[in-house]
Amino acid sequence: MSNCDCSVEIDSRNQSRLLWILLAINGFMFVVEVSIGILAESMGLIADSLDMLADAAVYGIGLYAVGRSQTIKITAATVSGFFQIILGIGILAEIARRIVYGSDPEPLLMISFSVLALIANVICLALISKHREGEIHMRASWVFSKNDVIANTGVIVAGVLVHAMDSRIPDLLIGSLIVLVVLRGGFTIIRDAKNEKLTQQACIDEPEHRSAEGDY
Repeated sequence: MSNCDCSVEIDSRNQSRLLWILLAINGFMFVVEVSIGILAESMGLIADSLDMLADAAVYGIGLYAVGRSQTIKITAATVSGFFQIILGIGILAEIARRIVYGSDPEPLLMISFSVLALIANVICLALISKHREGEIHMRASWVFSKNDVIANTGVIVAGVLVHAMDSRIPDLLIGSLIVLVVLRGGFTIIRDAKNEKLTQQACIDEPEHRSAEGDY
C-alpha cells in the first residue's frame, strides 16, 4: 500500500470518528430539545430540535459517503441539502398551525435548554471546523453545524423577549427565522454540490479533450 493510500485511509477513519461523535451529540440533543419544546409549547425549541434531527441525518449520510467515490460524496451532500429544505417546509407548516390555533411558550424552559443546546452545537462546530474547506460531504456538515449555533442563539433571544413582552410572537418569529436559516443552508449546499459536480466533470473532460487533440 502506498503512502497516499495510507493517508486517505487515515483521513477516512478520522472523518468517520468525527461524524459518529456529531451524530451522537445531535441525536441526543434532538430527543432532549423536542421533549422540552413540546412541554414548553415553544415553536423555536421544536424548530431547533428538528434542525438537530436533520443534522443527525446529514451526519449519517456523510458517514455513508466517507471513503467512497467523489460522485457518491456529491450525491450525499445533495441529498442532505434537500433533506434540510423538506424539514424547513415542515417547520413552516407547524408555525402556520400554531398561528391559527395558538400557543403559550414557557420562556424559562426555552432559555435554559437553548443554552444547553448552544453549548452542544458550539462543541460540534469546533470539532468540524477544520473540515469547512474539505470534501463536499464534510463541508455540508460544517454548514449545518454553523446554522445550528445561529438557531440556538435565536431561541435564547426569543425566550428573553417572550418573558419580557409576555407574548408568543417572538417565539413564532424566531421559529420563522430558523426556517429561513435551514432553507438557506439547504440551498447553499445543493449549489455547492452542483459546482463540485461541474468541477469534477471538467477534470474528466480535460484529459479526454487533450487526448482527442493528440490524435490529430
